[in-house]
Amino acid sequence: MDRNEKLRELFQPVLDEFSVKLYELEYLEKERTLQVAIMKQDGTMDLDTCADVSEKLSEILDENDLFSEEYTLEVCSPGAEREIKDLAELDGMAGAYVYVKFREPVKKMNDVTGEIQSVNEGVITLQYRDKAAKRTMEFNKENIAMIRMAVRF
Repeated sequence: MDRNEKLRELFQPVLDEFSVKLYELEYLEKERTLQVAIMKQDGTMDLDTCADVSEKLSEILDENDLFSEEYTLEVCSPGAEREIKDLAELDGMAGAYVYVKFREPVKKMNDVTGEIQSVNEGVITLQYRDKAAKRTMEFNKENIAMIRMAVRF
């Protein structure tokens, strides 16, 4: 079992306690920082929860000698424009505002920003703006090269 797998196993009870899920776990060698990105089931996160989880994870790390050098623990949110890495997550994201980059163009577009209207059997219906007009498109999950949350202006 590698270090990340061991950390995930050790952290899971704390994540369950605070009803959050691990979005990303990364050790940044150059900065000697263990970065733990977490989020609530609805995709949100708040500072108090990050602080509480950080305190508990710090205790676990102190009890288990998994690092040979000094390091910094950073517990954070994945951010407002987080990438959606698990496409199964899209099934419950109607109403979410996203940026999508396609593998193959859809309606002659390589990418689009818009609101997910529905997800049905792997087909996503998205509403977007084309100049002043609202338009709708459909595409398959398999055609997504990358998708992330977007901030609405």
